[in-house]
Amino acid sequence: MTMRPDARILEPRPPQLTQKNNVSAGVLLMIAATVVFAMQDGISRHLAGEYNTFMVIMVRYWFFALFVIALAARAPGGIRATARTDQLGLQIFRGVLLVAEICVAVYAFTVLGLVESVAVFICYPLLVAALSGPVLGEQVGWRRWAAISVGLIGVLIILQPGIGIFDPLAIIPFVSALMFALYGLITRYAARRDSTATSFFWTGVAGMVAMTLVGIWYWEPMSQGDWMWMGILCLTGVTGHWLLIKCYEMAEASAVQPFAYFHLIWAAALGVIVFGEVIRTNVAIGASIIVAAGLFTLWRERVKG
Repeated sequence: MTMRPDARILEPRPPQLTQKNNVSAGVLLMIAATVVFAMQDGISRHLAGEYNTFMVIMVRYWFFALFVIALAARAPGGIRATARTDQLGLQIFRGVLLVAEICVAVYAFTVLGLVESVAVFICYPLLVAALSGPVLGEQVGWRRWAAISVGLIGVLIILQPGIGIFDPLAIIPFVSALMFALYGLITRYAARRDSTATSFFWTGVAGMVAMTLVGIWYWEPMSQGDWMWMGILCLTGVTGHWLLIKCYEMAEASAVQPFAYFHLIWAAALGVIVFGEVIRTNVAIGASIIVAAGLFTLWRERVKG
């Protein structure tokens, strides 16, 4: 869920790309990206169920860092120009926050499964809208607050805190969504002074360094078959980011963003078909409410824009 390594849908696109405003192509690329990221979630669930989560994400980030370094090397001015920033501490914090969020999200996959984890995680656009006021000083109108409140009701329907014995593990994907929302807002703040290519570079490099410092202590032997899955996992990360970059090259984010919710459909299908998970009625109802509230919020932002 990592929309996702998992940098998912809020990750900025490199500024040197020229937007072509081909909405149909952008939508298809966004849907393709959600398919790839759902596959990534499924493979992460498998590997993290067999090996330490920190080690799995560390190897993923090695590939991701190579990807962003390769992009920076091809950009005008090379790596030195792309990496230049006067808010290094903030950029490092962004990268570390994202990799920590991915650790939480992947752990949620192993204890709750894909269906419930992703169903709760998709509330992150609502959390972005709610936190944009206190974090960025943006004005949040009553309509957006109403949509946020309705979406959080959907989260409560999924979690069912007042029915039977409440499982505290159900909070994990919500914490992941909160962390990712904060990451997205900090990314917006950093964009006021840094290019999106610079932010993208430090997302991969800072996350890789932080994850290596932690994950190297949890290294364990991996079977040959699982190394194959690890290779596919790394390739899906690179492919997913490439699809997103091409998507945002083709169309404006406001036009394609609603289709990011297809991630929930693919992840739920994988959970049911591959891992034998069950879509409970409250999860289906709650997720539908969250998606409806999120789409309304995106529509309001587009209207205001």
